[in-house]
Amino acid sequence: MRPIPINIAVEDLLSEAVAKRLLADSGRSFSIGVVYNHGGNGYLRKTVRGWNNAAKGTPFFLLTDLDADACASALMASWLPNSIHPNLIFRVAVREVESWLLADRTNFSNFLGIAKAKLPEWPDELPDPKATLVGLASKSSRNQIKARIVPRPKSTAKQGRDYNGCLCEFVSKIWKPNEAELNSPSLYRCRQKLTEFQPSWSRSAGGPA
Repeated sequence: MRPIPINIAVEDLLSEAVAKRLLADSGRSFSIGVVYNHGGNGYLRKTVRGWNNAAKGTPFFLLTDLDADACASALMASWLPNSIHPNLIFRVAVREVESWLLADRTNFSNFLGIAKAKLPEWPDELPDPKATLVGLASKSSRNQIKARIVPRPKSTAKQGRDYNGCLCEFVSKIWKPNEAELNSPSLYRCRQKLTEFQPSWSRSAGGPA
């Protein structure tokens, strides 16, 4: 069977790493084309109608954070009030993609070198998963990891100098989505969507016959 071509639209480098890992672990054969990663939720919201239209020809995987919105379904309805094309896999991490990393409690606690009991059991319920993650990293027994994730003392930054790089390494080498989904309903729904996805091809849109 030919791989399914798919483009990706995400908020940042960490979301890109997560999206690629989810596609690779989906049990499906996806061939990633273009990755659109220009910084932030606002960019995705402004361009989502374009991705929805472009999905007629090539499927898209769009991943964004819920942040302060009420719920994922409301966010999706506000971004695309008319209809979502079947080839647009539009998924929302509750509340941030960091919650999906925290949900792999065994591997992430080992990565940080802290007790598993310190990690939240249901990270989707956290109001600020990134802040929780940084707080946990500040207690890490691994100084190199701590230095990369946690901002320096007296810094006004919310994250360390190599926050994305460090966490991208975790995602690509250690993170196990099949274990994380047990503690994250939003991740479970995303993985189900990828597993069940069947592209809808249109000759007029240039898709395969």
